Amino acid sequence: MNKSILIIEDNDDIRESTAEILEFSGYEVMQAGNGKTGVEMAGSHRPDLILCDIMMPELDGYGVLYLLSKNPDTDSIPFIFLTARAERVDFRKGMEMGADDYLTKPFDDIELLNAIEGRLKKEQKQKAFYSRTLQNLVKLTATSQSGKAELQELITNRKIRHVKKKQVLYYEGDQPLGVYLVLEGCLKTLKQASDGRELITGLYHTDDYLGINAMLLDEPFSETALAVEDTAVCLLQKESVVSLLNLYPLIGNQFMKILSNDIRLKEDQLVDLAYHSVRKRLANALLRLSKQTSNESLDFISRDELASMVGIASETVSRTLGDFQIEGLISKKASLIQILDSNRLVMMKN
Repeated sequence: MNKSILIIEDNDDIRESTAEILEFSGYEVMQAGNGKTGVEMAGSHRPDLILCDIMMPELDGYGVLYLLSKNPDTDSIPFIFLTARAERVDFRKGMEMGADDYLTKPFDDIELLNAIEGRLKKEQKQKAFYSRTLQNLVKLTATSQSGKAELQELITNRKIRHVKKKQVLYYEGDQPLGVYLVLEGCLKTLKQASDGRELITGLYHTDDYLGINAMLLDEPFSETALAVEDTAVCLLQKESVVSLLNLYPLIGNQFMKILSNDIRLKEDQLVDLAYHSVRKRLANALLRLSKQTSNESLDFISRDELASMVGIASETVSRTLGDFQIEGLISKKASLIQILDSNRLVMMKN
């Protein structure tokens, strides 16, 4: 069965020419001349993908995306904005609201088809992501089934967002929309000093949660989250999470454990920065990374990122890692660091 695409665009020429390209390529196409009609058609027909203009009368593209995200039947539909405005603020606002991609007008046939085909292929991976994630929900529900079904439903109904390497998930100062669950890949949180230097405050991998503290405090994010590699996340809406926490104390307790562990890691990092030598700081950073990933092979972090974690220059990281290798504590090949003697790293003198 052919995939169906809904085009929401108030410019007749652009809408009809886009529809012609898609129909010629084998897609079933629906057209809406304004945002209000588009929302109604999405709810009644549920297309496989939506192309939507931003600047429209009555209801603009942001309004369309907002209304669709509030409806469980349309929330997970892949959504691509069509816009003539390429300013950073537009990209940021749309991605924060849950848009999957942008096409800047004018676009050609190849750009259009590549964007659609790429997004639909990523959508096929969604069931595999959710299947694995739901198997790991025992981390939040422990031995009790209390609230597990509701948490499963909350996660299953959320759209997957794909964050490309070096793309920002959210900025320091942004208002949290909820809690992010990492489905695949790796994200780092960082704070930036006035002189431009960065300090990495955390690394988050598959099945980790980001933004719990900002959501519980009802305050803006205190850090920026950036993808270390191509990453998939889903956003658990603030209202839904808070409702679950209130209804099921056990889930709330597990979230508190996650938050407490995050605070402990940051405290350890502060102690390192304040009191420990370069060698001890770098040794502790390697041990923390190994513990977080349950793997003594570290190939996801660069020399510059290690430097940002321990607050030293990149050249110092390279020199100290070289010393560790000579001493038989680690092996290093290209970007891969293998811990050979974790006991000696733990016992390293300050």
